Amino acid sequence: MSMTILLVGCGNMGRAMLDGWIEKNIKPNSILVVDPSTNNLELASRSGCRIFTSPLLIEEDYQPDVIVLAVKPQVMTEVIPTYKKYADKGALIISIAAGTRIDVFENYFGKDTAIIRTMPNTPAAVRKGMLVSVPNPSVTQEHRRLCDSLMSAIGTTAWVDDENMMDAVTGLSGSGPAYVFHMIEAMTEAGVAAGLPEDLATTLAKVTVAGAGELAQRSNLDVAQLRKNVTSPNGTTAAGLDVLMANNSLIDLMTKTVEAAKKRSIELS
Repeated sequence: MSMTILLVGCGNMGRAMLDGWIEKNIKPNSILVVDPSTNNLELASRSGCRIFTSPLLIEEDYQPDVIVLAVKPQVMTEVIPTYKKYADKGALIISIAAGTRIDVFENYFGKDTAIIRTMPNTPAAVRKGMLVSVPNPSVTQEHRRLCDSLMSAIGTTAWVDDENMMDAVTGLSGSGPAYVFHMIEAMTEAGVAAGLPEDLATTLAKVTVAGAGELAQRSNLDVAQLRKNVTSPNGTTAAGLDVLMANNSLIDLMTKTVEAAKKRSIELS
């Protein structure tokens, strides 16, 4: 893949993307990283890319094909004005800042600038992320392909065309890893209560959740059929599901959970 990338912010998610790009054979010398943290830059420099503590230090004739904004939402409006000159010359803007809507960027870069807002989640750190993107009207199919080529380095990509859906995406996928981690905690405690040593219960819970997720991802069967395949009539799984699925209690609880996270995402936008 031949492109020049300006990565603004190289914290946990920025570094996950950087590592994924390098693994995907994007040449390190085509990537420029800006971050005020010397620790973050030191880690970034190990990949062989160019590093700067400030965009003011970049040479005047530099022009990236794409700018990936990976700074915290709280400082975004302080950071982005410096990069307008690159947008004016055609750079695609991709933001991964949670809760920062596209119109915030259009106010600085202009509505004619191609801007994509992407919501990743933390499994991107192990290349198993879920990344959902929404474009503004200036984004072309080529821009979409460019975004997908970058984001697929750290996970699975999908698109929505209505930015309002991003709050639901946040509630389900962005916050979702925490729900799964709590499920592992609950399964571990249940295992201990059933008589297992805590370290064994923890391993069983982690590996079971990871394995089931991988099977669901790889299988051509839908998850309802996968569940049925595990469940023998009058067997142990059926006994457990009789409790878990009673009165749709888990579905109702998860619906309330995602809705609460979605509502909070709307409040923070």
